[in-house]
Amino acid sequence: MNKGSSTPRNPRGGRNRSQSGGKPTGGNQFGARSGGKFSGKPGASGKPGGKPAARQGAGRSKNESAAPRKNAERAYGKDPYNRTIKGDYARPTQRARAAARAEAQNRRAAQGESTEGVRLQKVMANAGVASRRACEEMITEGRVEVNGELVVELGARVNPERDVIHVDGMRVQVNTAHKYYVFNKPKHVVSTMEDPEGRRTISDYFKNEHTNQRLYHVGRLDYKTEGLLILTNDGELANRLQHPKYEVPKTYLVQVDGPLAKGVSNKLREGVKLEDGWASVDEFRIIDMTPTRVMVEVTLHSGRNRIVRRMFDAVGHPVQRLVRVSIGPIQLGDQKQGTIRPLGKQEVGHLMAMVGL
Repeated sequence: MNKGSSTPRNPRGGRNRSQSGGKPTGGNQFGARSGGKFSGKPGASGKPGGKPAARQGAGRSKNESAAPRKNAERAYGKDPYNRTIKGDYARPTQRARAAARAEAQNRRAAQGESTEGVRLQKVMANAGVASRRACEEMITEGRVEVNGELVVELGARVNPERDVIHVDGMRVQVNTAHKYYVFNKPKHVVSTMEDPEGRRTISDYFKNEHTNQRLYHVGRLDYKTEGLLILTNDGELANRLQHPKYEVPKTYLVQVDGPLAKGVSNKLREGVKLEDGWASVDEFRIIDMTPTRVMVEVTLHSGRNRIVRRMFDAVGHPVQRLVRVSIGPIQLGDQKQGTIRPLGKQEVGHLMAMVGL
């Protein structure tokens, strides 16, 4: 944390803290790490109910044998809230905490001690934030807000179904009715729950625990595109993730025929004209290159139909293979194709913070 006077302050007087840590690293979804060759298929065979495709070599490495849910644990699960603060969050100053304490005391004197609802620290502990004692410390340190108001006393009670709780600027998931999943979509699967033509759909990969939750997908991937899809029954979050206002970044691995023409990266960054307007990428990075094939990582926030394929067509390099590997802070990691894993509570918190929830 920078203690200099040049650090910007929020309206409550606290200094902004930058988010620590980085993105989890690992092999890419084309079966090769940076600097390697193009080989193998991402994940398992992709057939619903089928067995995973056999791997080459004598056996599987430790990372390959990890369950898909370990992706969330590596990225966020062992990261305490005070190390996952979003970049524009500033903790309240001592003066702000004192003012909040005085306001709570005045309210209690005027209205009496409330007995409705559940103790705030109990709700936080049940939501997996930390132990109850650690949650009490978070409250007294001024790190917890309820419905946008700072809470610094342990007597506060909340309604988990109605009240919105934030710890260090990140929303705490207390609504157990909302479900959040990541689906690694294989190729030749339609991004719908049913298809009149009889093609494979997302629902073909549902297990018993998914069928009764009325899940729907956030956005789409075309028939030939692979990778990350978010499934949820939280309509508000789904709408915000797809709304252009929030400019949620999406990262793709793109495989094209080589060699790559000179100036392609600049053209894509500056923008190319398509039939429905101009489009550009936010980031462009070459991951691997051979004389005949090139693997590129691109990040963009546009959600227009088949936008990545159309942009590479416009610069003369049709896409041979396309995999979405991240949406905002959510990473595909080494999750196998055709599998569905639940999002961790802090993953959902980071996702909500990105769209202002």
